[in-house]
Amino acid sequence: MATVTDDSAAAVRQDPRRWWALAALVASMLVLGFDMTILNVALPTMAEQLGASTGEQQWMADAYVVVFAALMLPAGLLGDRFGRRRILMSGLGIFLAGSLIGTLVDDVSLVVVARAVMGIGAALVMPLAMAVLPALFGPGERTKAIGIVSAAGALGAPLGPIVGGWLLDHFWWGSIFLINVPMVAIGLTACLFLLPETRDPASPAVDIVSTALTVAGLGTLIYGIIEAPVRGWGDPLVIGMLAGAALLLAALVLRERRTARPMLDMTLLRDRAFFLNTMAATLVMFVLSGLMFVLPPYLQAVLGHDAFGTGVRILPMMGGLLIAAKGAEPVVRRFGARAVISGGLAVLAFAAILGSRTDVGSGYGLTALWLSVAGLGFGFAIVPSMDAALGALPVERAGSGSGLLMTVRQVGSALGIALLGSLLAGAYTDRLDTDGLPGPAADAASDSVVAAHGVADRLGDGGLVDAANSAYVHGMDLVLLVSGVAALVTSLLVAALLPRADGAVADTPDLGKASAHARQ
Repeated sequence: MATVTDDSAAAVRQDPRRWWALAALVASMLVLGFDMTILNVALPTMAEQLGASTGEQQWMADAYVVVFAALMLPAGLLGDRFGRRRILMSGLGIFLAGSLIGTLVDDVSLVVVARAVMGIGAALVMPLAMAVLPALFGPGERTKAIGIVSAAGALGAPLGPIVGGWLLDHFWWGSIFLINVPMVAIGLTACLFLLPETRDPASPAVDIVSTALTVAGLGTLIYGIIEAPVRGWGDPLVIGMLAGAALLLAALVLRERRTARPMLDMTLLRDRAFFLNTMAATLVMFVLSGLMFVLPPYLQAVLGHDAFGTGVRILPMMGGLLIAAKGAEPVVRRFGARAVISGGLAVLAFAAILGSRTDVGSGYGLTALWLSVAGLGFGFAIVPSMDAALGALPVERAGSGSGLLMTVRQVGSALGIALLGSLLAGAYTDRLDTDGLPGPAADAASDSVVAAHGVADRLGDGGLVDAANSAYVHGMDLVLLVSGVAALVTSLLVAALLPRADGAVADTPDLGKASAHARQ
């Protein structure tokens, strides 16, 4: 396929190889979906074998998401200016390099580095996988292609814990990175031979200063939040990090407001419908990411399931999410987006508060119940809130609105892992009774419930196992209760403040197509 501009891509849309090119994009998006969730089920195993504390586990999860969120907007602009296929393939190559690093290392710090490198690659792949579709498919096929690529990303999330659990039961923990290698290699080869090169020379240049402010601000904020339970919220380093993050992010907002063609168009947040729907979608990702972080140690350490069994037992939430995501459109047409988003958040709040009633003897039955209900709440809140956010904007601003929405969502994911993980770590440490243990053993047991089980096995101390399980369940219940209250408050705000007409998805049936076109 030849190099084309956005205005001369029509001939490419008749090439029969375009469906094979779509398959390459599907493979790429599937890998990204895997890596949003596959690490969660591996964290207990990695914590045991690498001696990782809860804070270090948070960094292993968050390094990927923080870098992903910070670089997504400049990555899209790089593709517009220098060639989308070129940047997409560069992203896949960087993702492959990060996966290989993760496969070979045996140190927590290097795992964090590997995850950050993978985040760089993912940021280059995600926006550009969608951006090349208009060059491959005409209006009659584009909506179908967008749906297939989006479904691939969504499918990777529930498959991640299953695949990760199976790999951990049969191989070493590095296999969760190794699984990416053949899939990325296939994607690279297919992109090389099947994708056309497209670009938009009129797109704005990448603002290096704004990009640096975004990365530094988010990274500093997450560092301060993760370190707070260990050092204390009054520790000078924590206070300095949080203050520095506030200054960096404030500088970013001021710079973007003064730029004629900003990467992050903050003026979009002045629209009440867009702002409230964006906040609703972000809150959902905040809660989802936090729960996916705190749940696997409960299933593995407290309930005693292996890695594969843990992945299988997370499926009720993913099942509910997929069912609700598919059924959201007709429900929105019947009741309107405002009612469905508010109702979905209320269902999510109910599920989280129900889950907060878990105790050490509850077993899996209660967990399966509230996970299923939570999945339904997630689906009925996230799908219409995202569609309604973009539907509140003029078509010509759908591209910039989509970029802002996806960036804020990823920030919500990172903050969910950091804040809820830190709340869990603090509650666990405060509740765990380590009196009578030697100093090093007490410190190790306080790091995580997995480490406490390891200490108990070495010392033959069954009482420590019971104490660690009780402390962890207490921390998890607190996380669920806070999540439920946050979801309930957001539900009430959406119901009270969101304009009904502006929020209705039914009024914007061609939004997906319009948004994809506007990004070009």
